[in-house]
Amino acid sequence: MCQGVVHTGQSSPLASSASNVHDIDSRHLGTLPTATGEIARRAYARARQAKVELGPLLQQSGLTRQLIEDSDARINVRAQIKFLDLVANALRDNCLGFHLAESAELRELGLLYYVAASSETLGDVLQRAARYSSIANEGLSLKYRAGPDNTIEFRSIGVAPHLNRHQIEFFMTVLLRICRKLTRVRLVPSRLQLAHRRCEDCSELSTYFGKSMDSAAGVDELTFVAKTKDVAVVSADPYLNKLLVANCEEALSRRPAARDSLRSAVENAIVPLLPHGKARASEIAKRLGLSQRTCARRLSSEGTTFSEVLDTLRGDLARRYLAHRELSISRIAWLLGYEEVSAFTRAFKRRTGKTPRETRQTRAPTG
Repeated sequence: MCQGVVHTGQSSPLASSASNVHDIDSRHLGTLPTATGEIARRAYARARQAKVELGPLLQQSGLTRQLIEDSDARINVRAQIKFLDLVANALRDNCLGFHLAESAELRELGLLYYVAASSETLGDVLQRAARYSSIANEGLSLKYRAGPDNTIEFRSIGVAPHLNRHQIEFFMTVLLRICRKLTRVRLVPSRLQLAHRRCEDCSELSTYFGKSMDSAAGVDELTFVAKTKDVAVVSADPYLNKLLVANCEEALSRRPAARDSLRSAVENAIVPLLPHGKARASEIAKRLGLSQRTCARRLSSEGTTFSEVLDTLRGDLARRYLAHRELSISRIAWLLGYEEVSAFTRAFKRRTGKTPRETRQTRAPTG
């Protein structure tokens, strides 16, 4: 749903070190989605408690200690996602986003929690979540669809959903916790779909959300049966809700409209084409309705190139796939669009200094 206490002022300038994130020049940071950073701060606190050396993780993600410790500073969404991945690896916690959401104090969500808590029905709660979540995280766009089923779609802004695992699982868990707390009913989604890959034996998630979990679905969605929209919120207060909705509308007007970068659109288009060897600049531009020259020019305005996007995405996906022990190295090479395992091995070692097999041996299996 959202993270942390809502700050309705303008975004604080990001530290210059954030320009390291995915090779994006600091001149373009103002165009990137930001978040309150509460989830990154929670991850930081958990890692520090576990005595993890945090300096290298902050540097790799493009964050600074000062940025984390300043609770009023907003954080670049890509940097937050990268930091969550690094902390999860350091802690060997394959469900970090889920665990952070489990222990979160829901009232710390501030205005967004209380506007939900004062709503009359669960359908109202889901509508408010969809409309106002971007106040706290511009990198997330929620869409509520009422009908035969009630579905909340979690759309990643500024990053491919396949790379947004811990943040998405945090949001989904928080939203379900809120629904259960406000209705005093242990609601179970009729379906959970995750864009990213999850092993079938991910017992914690399947126990919490129910058995109908579909990973690698290409979309992040929570679905409830139709009648749940009429479930009453026990703390409903229409007078307070009217006041809080007005505050949310004012806060929303202060935030830039959620807008995806071309980079994330390119990443989303690349992923399904990689195994078929069709992830070429010309093909991607065509699928996005652009000329190759226009696509290159717009990527340049975001501080990157098609080759950089492709190489970075392949590297990120490779590390993610290697955590899944059921995927063979040859299968991963195919998923990433390499014709030969040797080509994948050379490219991966050139980028990381280790072979895929060496990297797999040093990582915990992913659930």
